[in-house]
Amino acid sequence: MRTPRVAVVVVTYNSADVLPECLESLRDGGADGVQLTDVVVVDNASDDASTEIAKATDGLPISVVQLTENAGYAAGLNAGVTELRVRPPDAVMVVNPDCRLRPSTLATLVRALSVPGRGIVAPRLVNPDGTLQPTLRRLPTVVGAFAEAVLGGRLADRLGLGELIFTEGPHQAAGPAAWVTGAGLLMDWELLDHLGPWDESFLLYSEETEFMLRASDHGWSTWYEPAAVIEHKGGESGTRPSLAALLTVNKVRLFRRRHGWFRGQAYSAGVLLGMLLRAAAGQRIARASVAALLLPSRRITSLAQLR
Repeated sequence: MRTPRVAVVVVTYNSADVLPECLESLRDGGADGVQLTDVVVVDNASDDASTEIAKATDGLPISVVQLTENAGYAAGLNAGVTELRVRPPDAVMVVNPDCRLRPSTLATLVRALSVPGRGIVAPRLVNPDGTLQPTLRRLPTVVGAFAEAVLGGRLADRLGLGELIFTEGPHQAAGPAAWVTGAGLLMDWELLDHLGPWDESFLLYSEETEFMLRASDHGWSTWYEPAAVIEHKGGESGTRPSLAALLTVNKVRLFRRRHGWFRGQAYSAGVLLGMLLRAAAGQRIARASVAALLLPSRRITSLAQLR
């Protein structure tokens, strides 16, 4: 039986402090059991030594794609996939540079992806201390948005209404998922070729959601495989107001796009209510999200605005 051919795309932006460990995890066991054909590091115009670190890494089939601006995560992935079209693999793993793959992670994901109809497979994410990093999501709904606004995400989850699933139980079992965190995803090449590029208009956040829901629209499922484990340090959206606002605006944009004006307005109202309540309690990230939701002039349209 032919060994599966897998390529990895790592999208970097000022990632010099975390990239070495990510690449080391690929070299030291994360790719056991598969033929790792390419590791494409796509750099979004970093100011640090991210590209130099990638080029200096031994023991991996690394190529570097240097973009001229920070065009976002989707743009980075799309550039990496374009680089692979000369010699297409069987599957592509996109992984954040602040991730470390545990031994045999890729092989475990590849086995899960081999089932017909599965287009995307996601691993279990853990924090650096080994605790669960919730990744499973339910489909967003208007009722869920209001439940999260009034009750908070964790209580809404216990009632089966919240979008993010916090509890450990569902994260212990393999199964289909509506969508999952995009820090590490293995995608079938046929799916990528059929669906086309990730939507670059989202810049950061919701681009993976849009792609997974689009895949589902075309009959491809997303599968969650907890036997594959990736350690993820996590981003800044929970602490940096500008990123939190971008995340909030993008999820409202995506819901409106998929569900129309009327339901989109209702969903936006639920999200806004939650942010208003949290802003009144003094949360800076909530205040930034309220401003972005109400004032188009406060919305980020280019990642250069984050500098």
